[in-house]
Amino acid sequence: MRIHDITVSLSSDLPIYPGDPGITIEPFSRISQGDSANVSRISMGSHSGTHLDAPFHFDDAGTTVDEIALETVIGKALVLEILGTKEIGRQELEKFRIEGEERLLLKTDNSKLWQQKGFSEEYAALTKDGAQYLRDAGVRLVGIDYLSIEGFHGEGDVHRTLLEDGILVIEGLNLEGIKAGHYQLICLPLKLKGGDGAPVRALLIGGSDSATEPEFDPHTSKWPLA
Repeated sequence: MRIHDITVSLSSDLPIYPGDPGITIEPFSRISQGDSANVSRISMGSHSGTHLDAPFHFDDAGTTVDEIALETVIGKALVLEILGTKEIGRQELEKFRIEGEERLLLKTDNSKLWQQKGFSEEYAALTKDGAQYLRDAGVRLVGIDYLSIEGFHGEGDVHRTLLEDGILVIEGLNLEGIKAGHYQLICLPLKLKGGDGAPVRALLIGGSDSATEPEFDPHTSKWPLA
């Protein structure tokens, strides 16, 4: 069994979406200074690093982090590889077989952005008609490999299309080195009471060291298709 950690490490130099609180991790007590234990003080926004957007993020009547159905964030997920475009719309998504898929993770060129310092406005994102397509297809969770599933100049339409229908959003994934296909996803957010979002530790289970002995359904998921 192979376990892939698709979570970015939280640190003070991790890119932050403009306008969100920064990440501060500082010593509170240290053994080296005579304290009995090492303890740190952490300050950050609820949408820092790899995190979950609960419906409450864009809908006052929506489900909060502590109320989400855990079966939505655990189970079979399909990684789609969509490279060479910054707008992922219906036209791009129709190239895949997503009927019956409840959880989709979008691997884009964004995963390379984690190697850069600072936030980049030029990231690949889902469009409104792409969000509508996934909603109509019955997807219940969608993830992407940068800090927002919506383009930098978006006005919230993508988020609302998904979240108002109860579709959970995972942002800030690191899918570098992850091949397209089916995996088992485990993505548990901190249980923040009344939370609009929360950091997650996201894992994919699957894959094989042997190309001739796959551990999961060899679903064709690369784009463009030949």
